[in-house]
Amino acid sequence: MRINTNKHSEIDIFGVILIEKYGFGHIRVNGKDYHRDVIILPDGKIIDSWWRKEGHRFQLEDLKPLLNMEMQYLVLGTGYFGIVKVDREVIEYFKSRGVNVIVKNSREA
Repeated sequence: MRINTNKHSEIDIFGVILIEKYGFGHIRVNGKDYHRDVIILPDGKIIDSWWRKEGHRFQLEDLKPLLNMEMQYLVLGTGYFGIVKVDREVIEYFKSRGVNVIVKNSREA
């Protein structure tokens, strides 16, 4: 269950992930600040040394840490202004594995 406390803060009261704040170039997860793109795994671990091959494009190769991971949902944030594009093969690959793919600007994701 998630509780939205405002448009930039969300609390997951049953899980381990707490996204406290999000803004352009900044996200605070579980009390730690990040100033670069991150991957938040279902178990709450965070990959913060990650970067896309091409800056404003998600390619399947970019998501190697997730390719064999069991998950129900994959949420891709396309940046504060929503300009990052997601290759069709990314969506098709995860959907073929039964994963619900959600693509939204990062403020909504």
